[in-house]
Amino acid sequence: MRPIRTALWRCLVLPLCLALVCPLSVGLVSARAPIYVSSWAVRVSQGYREAERLARKFGFVNLGQIFPDGQYFHLRHRGVVQQSLTPHWGHRLRLKKDPKVQWFEQQTLQWRVKRSVVPTDPWFSKQWYMDPLASYDFNDYDPDPQPRYTPSDENRHGTRCAGEVAAIANNRFCGIGVAYNARIGGVRMLDGTITDVIEAQSLSLQPQHIHIYSASWGPEDDGRTVDGPGILTQEAFRHGVTKGRGGLGTLFIWASGNGGLHYDNCNCDGYTNSIHTLSIGSTTQHGHVPWYSEACASTLTTTYSSGIVTDPQIVTTDLHHQCTDKHTGTSASAPLAAGIIALALEANPFLTWRDMQHLVVRASRQAHLQAEDWRTNGVGRQVSHHYGYGLLDAGLLVDLARAWLPTQPQKKCIIRVLHTPTPILPLMHVRKKVLACAGRANYIRSLEHVQVQLSLSYSRRGDLEISLTSPMGTRSTLVAIRPFDISGQGYNNWIFMSTHFWDEDPQGLWTLSLENKGYYFNTGTLYRYTLLLYGTAEDMTARPTGSQNATVPSPSWATSTSPTAHHRTSVSPARQ
Repeated sequence: MRPIRTALWRCLVLPLCLALVCPLSVGLVSARAPIYVSSWAVRVSQGYREAERLARKFGFVNLGQIFPDGQYFHLRHRGVVQQSLTPHWGHRLRLKKDPKVQWFEQQTLQWRVKRSVVPTDPWFSKQWYMDPLASYDFNDYDPDPQPRYTPSDENRHGTRCAGEVAAIANNRFCGIGVAYNARIGGVRMLDGTITDVIEAQSLSLQPQHIHIYSASWGPEDDGRTVDGPGILTQEAFRHGVTKGRGGLGTLFIWASGNGGLHYDNCNCDGYTNSIHTLSIGSTTQHGHVPWYSEACASTLTTTYSSGIVTDPQIVTTDLHHQCTDKHTGTSASAPLAAGIIALALEANPFLTWRDMQHLVVRASRQAHLQAEDWRTNGVGRQVSHHYGYGLLDAGLLVDLARAWLPTQPQKKCIIRVLHTPTPILPLMHVRKKVLACAGRANYIRSLEHVQVQLSLSYSRRGDLEISLTSPMGTRSTLVAIRPFDISGQGYNNWIFMSTHFWDEDPQGLWTLSLENKGYYFNTGTLYRYTLLLYGTAEDMTARPTGSQNATVPSPSWATSTSPTAHHRTSVSPARQ
């Protein structure tokens, strides 16, 4: 089960610096009524002194900057009820009238679940302080991130994820982490009230010190929620990829979700479907789709995890100085990927966040993974909604990383396809011929991420299947039917994302298809449709494929166990 936002969140820091964060500009759609708390986020251009003036003037306590180098501040009001179903209109009015306030927002509770850390290693307590800059407790605002012990041990999630990444080798205890020489830190943030401020602070902790954030949590995997990061967390993602790691970009590794039993789709999760996160799916030892796995177009790659009761699960550290062989879910898959990516950064520390995604695409293989939806995309790669590009091969990833030449700058081409309200037919196709911004500075020759931003109403949202077909003939399902999603809210500026068109030429006819897969009397209206293309002006298909330029063999990821990296990795609790 993934932890909810009222659970523990923990980051691991490897000698390479793994950290978890991801920005996404999406409209949030949720059936829950917002619950307002006494925390406020405020943006002022004059910095700390102006924030202090505002706090004194309006009776707030200034809790400091939200981002280390930003203009956003966290304020809390003593006189406001801790939780309320209605916003505090008086404070809103006063802040709105102050000319120095550029933006403000009263915080609301966020509902997040763990997608399943104090390691069981006898030296665990020392490991947290090998790299204290990568650790913090954002629930109690102190530097000790160790989990709160309870009779049910529900806060074990982060400890288990941490052990997968960086458990020490040759100490006669438990097993070893994929990147066992990595330094690891912890961030506690899901064991209390969770707001956009707390998420943003957690995902922007020491962005020059932490290289990789591993996160195994997100909105509820109940098959009816459509939710994602708030404004501040989106900003944290943007800060991470543009300024983190010396400008090369923070790497955010995210568990794709455990809602398979509820027919959930990870493209309704604004964290996993962000272009700034690297979304990880799961497979069993025998290459079957796990019962909890969610299929969606934003998953990039896959690592191992648990399956049915008789299948082996993941071995790692646990609470109470114990080991466990019962770690499960996509929560367990994301830390494995974080460790593998740490090895690649050890081989080539100058890789950008986009370089890493290109490498992961090339280092993932169909292998023995079984699914009915494997398809060949326009550039000849096998891709699946269950597995992305397949099983991540650590040896091949490291091999390719050593020889990789930097990717040219990211280009973004925005095509506004439809702005006039149009009734949604039982089967509807919206076609648009695209030049991919040819002749302009943002011309794209080779695709990376593709986004579809939609505003629409529909009488039963979960009955509407939406797909996108590229000019090269690749069809990607943006959201399949979700029988538990009976909402009539539709999608409000929601951004769907697909990785299935990677390296394709975007010029030509794009087709958006909407199909009613449920009750025949469903009705709806498509209000806005924008196609957003990301990529590069370089023809990426002309680059060498495989690892012929590398100097080291390409063993399977399961046998690649000799890391010497010193990357710092931050791992949060996984989706169990």
